[in-house]
Amino acid sequence: MTKKATFLFFFPSAKDASVIAQSLSPEIKHKIPKSNVTFSVDAKNLTMTIESKDISSLRAACNSYLRWIQTALSVKQLV
Repeated sequence: MTKKATFLFFFPSAKDASVIAQSLSPEIKHKIPKSNVTFSVDAKNLTMTIESKDISSLRAACNSYLRWIQTALSVKQLV
């Protein structure tokens, strides 16, 4: 049975959502083992869905991607 987590992020502009999604695209290309991650941008919203075969892999992928999003947001604020 596949485990799944979906995160929805709201941004002040569509450009902000797109910039964060683009900054994470290298991580999506180098997949985390045992996990499948998808991003979609719709207007000011960024949706991230993570699927894994087991709960520990799902938790690890969630932690990694959420940390990378937090880092991207921190860098964006500095620039």
